Amino acid sequence: MEETATVRHEYVGGMIYAMVGATKRHNQIGLNIASRLLGAARGGPCRVYASDVKLRASDDAIYYPDVMVACEPEDDPLVEHKPCLVVEVASPSTESIDRREKMLAYRKTPTLQAYLIIAQDERRVERHWRDESGEWRQGEAVGEGFVPIPYPESGLPLAEIYEGL
Repeated sequence: MEETATVRHEYVGGMIYAMVGATKRHNQIGLNIASRLLGAARGGPCRVYASDVKLRASDDAIYYPDVMVACEPEDDPLVEHKPCLVVEVASPSTESIDRREKMLAYRKTPTLQAYLIIAQDERRVERHWRDESGEWRQGEAVGEGFVPIPYPESGLPLAEIYEGL
């Protein structure tokens, strides 16, 4: 159904939810991040996706992350199963879902190394990452700063995330 639909949908717990459009600010932040990651991934095994590729986070959850990076081989042409980085740009209507439901689902993904929640209304990035022992950690960058990411191994300066806004 999704391949022919005119509206994108996410699937959670047996229910299908239509997705609303994004603001220009939301879209610009996502594109800024994807552009930076594309440059860092060039020439390597990682693939960068921006908002139109589905992620199967669990047996009963399929989402469209704003930005996603995957470095392991994948045979499914429509759905990513093995991301290493997921980025969500928080909107007022989705922020609580990004922080609770999606975070719990994403953390269950064995290949995921980091999950970023990007604020739209201020320069703030919440970073959740797996440490060397596999435990999840949390940190935040506010104002000016730099957000380390594992794959491709680089980072995201807040100035570039919010460039043009």
